[in-house]
Amino acid sequence: MKILNYSIPILIVVFCSILYSYFDKNTKVDLKNFSKSIYDYELTSIDGEKVSLKEFKGKKMLVVNVASKCGYTYQYSDLQKLHEKYKDDLVVLGFPANDFLWQEPAKNSQIKTFCSTKYGVTFPMFEKSVVKKKENQNPLYVWLSNKDLNGWNNSAPSWNFCKYLIDDEGKLIEFFSQSVNPLDEKITNYFDKK
Repeated sequence: MKILNYSIPILIVVFCSILYSYFDKNTKVDLKNFSKSIYDYELTSIDGEKVSLKEFKGKKMLVVNVASKCGYTYQYSDLQKLHEKYKDDLVVLGFPANDFLWQEPAKNSQIKTFCSTKYGVTFPMFEKSVVKKKENQNPLYVWLSNKDLNGWNNSAPSWNFCKYLIDDEGKLIEFFSQSVNPLDEKITNYFDKK
């Protein structure tokens, strides 16, 4: 009986590992079609409009992959507070993704309604996309997760609400995990310094 008690958890771990590796296939992206300048990227907003990141030149950008059914979803509220408090120097950019345990199953219109009614989100939101390193990864996240493009970072988000900070000259300067609250001093110190 003791062997059975130990075997079941081991089998569960093995099964989950196999399942994860099946769904988490990292693919090599050919970087020759990607610019090293973040300002060359044009993305699609949650409303389907084209948005050039050149619009945000001269401001810091906090890029966040978001989801509405995550334990960190409450961070929308603090992202909005951060956006309002530092709006002259910072723009928060939200990227809904269904990459982590399918925690963003909604369509763009539903995501937009959820964010605006539940959290009062007014910062720019973009269309739902893939943020993990996969063949169809969002182009901005290709830039954010390849050091040959951004200068130093090779890490894609490991969960929802990971944050990338880009300075006012378009350089990636910091990565924050999902557990770092948007109003944490680790983040706000970048804006309180003048």
